[in-house]
Amino acid sequence: MPQHRITSLDDLAARYPNPLAPASIIKEIDHVDANYAALIAASPFFVLATNGPDGLDCSPRGDLPGFVTVSDAKTLLIPDRRGNNRLDSLKNILFDNRIGMLFLIPGFGETLRVNGTATLSTDPELCARFEMAGKLPACVIVVSVEAVYFQCSRAVVRADLWNPAAQVPKSSLPSAGTILREITARQAAAEAFDGEAYDKALPERVRATLY
Repeated sequence: MPQHRITSLDDLAARYPNPLAPASIIKEIDHVDANYAALIAASPFFVLATNGPDGLDCSPRGDLPGFVTVSDAKTLLIPDRRGNNRLDSLKNILFDNRIGMLFLIPGFGETLRVNGTATLSTDPELCARFEMAGKLPACVIVVSVEAVYFQCSRAVVRADLWNPAAQVPKSSLPSAGTILREITARQAAAEAFDGEAYDKALPERVRATLY
C-alpha cells in the first residue's frame, strides 16, 4: 500500500537504526590489497552489473579460478569468453562505463564486491594473455577499481548455498528446451520449436563452445 512505502532517507534510517557498524566502513578500500586479491584469485564466478540505454543488466561470468587477473592494485583484467553474442554487458559499458562486480567462492561464506569503471580492449598482447584451448577472447574488459569490500556471509548462510544436500534436482525444473518451446508456442508467427532436440544437443554444444 502507498502509505507503507519508504520514500525518504529519514524513513529508511528509522527502519534501519545504526546501519554503519565500524566494520562496515573499515572494510571498504579504493584498491585491491593482498587479501582482496586472494579472494579474486580463488573465485571462479562473478556477476557483472551494468547500465545501458535499455536499463540495468546482470551477467554471469565464470571460468577457472583466477580468470580475473589483478594487473595492479587499481586494475582488473577480465577475458570476455564466448557467450550468446547478445553483448548486453559490452554494449552497456560503451554507453555507461560504470560497473559492479560480485564475486562468489565455492564453500566460502563471504562474497566480494568491486565497483569501478570499465573499458574494452582488443590489444593483441593483452588478449594473448588469456588464450585458452587455443582460442583468444574477442576482447578484454579492463576495470579501473574505485571501491572493494567483502560482504558478510549472512545471505550465503541463509541460502544454504554451498550445501550439496540443498542442490535442486534438474528434473524438477523446466529445461532450456522446455522454456524455448513454450515461449515460441505462444507466438503466433513463430515456428514450432523442438525443445527435446535442443536439450539433447545442449551439453555437447556447451562443451564444444566454452572458449
